[in-house]
Amino acid sequence: MSITPSPPHRPLKALVTGGGGFLGLAVVEQLLARGDQVRSFARGPYPGLADLGVEVRRGDLRDAQAVGQACAGCDVVFHVAAKAGIWGRYAAYYEPNVRGTQNVLAACREHGVRRLVYTSSPSVVFDGRSMEGVDESVPYPQRQHSHYAATKALGEQAVLAANGTTLRTLALRPHLIWGPRDNHLVPRIVSRGRAGTLRRVGDGTNKVDTTYIENAARAHLLAADALATNPRAAGRPFFISQGEPMALWEIINRILAAAGLPPLTRSVPQPVAWSVGAILEAAHAVFRLKGEPRMTRFVARELATAHWFDITAARTELGYEPAISITEGLHRLEAWLQEREAPAAASRSLASR
Repeated sequence: MSITPSPPHRPLKALVTGGGGFLGLAVVEQLLARGDQVRSFARGPYPGLADLGVEVRRGDLRDAQAVGQACAGCDVVFHVAAKAGIWGRYAAYYEPNVRGTQNVLAACREHGVRRLVYTSSPSVVFDGRSMEGVDESVPYPQRQHSHYAATKALGEQAVLAANGTTLRTLALRPHLIWGPRDNHLVPRIVSRGRAGTLRRVGDGTNKVDTTYIENAARAHLLAADALATNPRAAGRPFFISQGEPMALWEIINRILAAAGLPPLTRSVPQPVAWSVGAILEAAHAVFRLKGEPRMTRFVARELATAHWFDITAARTELGYEPAISITEGLHRLEAWLQEREAPAAASRSLASR
């Protein structure tokens, strides 16, 4: 362990972009719990944040003036907000993920922010093939496989290049974040499992690692502290995960079980899923269909390949340890799903009488 022991925590003034989102809210809550002052910058109102004592600023990452006003007076910025997804125009990703990040960097410089933690993604280095136990030395691919990955890579590169004596920066790459309040991964799995449309892609042996939400948020706080105490942490990306790689379809089946649903029994070969994705992409493009295709070539590759990462650097330089195990996380997820489902079940019961 090479990290420098941290002095007693001095309360910080922290800005969290996307503070009302799944990860952003978890970061906000952990900052508040340790006594920091928190400001959120997001497009939505998120009234619950104000109830927590958060200073809420509404605005768009593409608005440089609004971003500058949000950064003013802050010690540290957690740039969590981004446009995620698997489908859409390149410009729709480039504007918030690249131009928005450039605006955050400019605002940090203008207002003397000393530390910036950028939320990146392992997808920035995904080249379409299995990635098993790789560390941060793996290069960016020559060709990105999604607009999200391409624009997040550009954002990450800009953040790391901006590291210097007046502004210290680093990038975190949390992988497949899940847990209670998830509004993306878990709901998709559960809704498709309930509808009977979920299929295993490939032979089911590909291993992946994931990140429980509280562990992902904790990594952000550790990263901000490391920027103040450990020079080796600055200017670098770090993979973040559970450190518990397992077969992708095992973790999906365990999420289904947490929702009271049976395991998957049907599968399709990866080439078939890839071909279906290509057809659906073409149909959406030609006919300008709304929403995302049910399958894309990128998702077919992701579902059939292994992707788990060596988190030694995060452990060594940030002091990161995944405190909540997958098993404990699933217990908490099950309780949350049951609590969320109870009102809906009651309504269905009343309607059937």
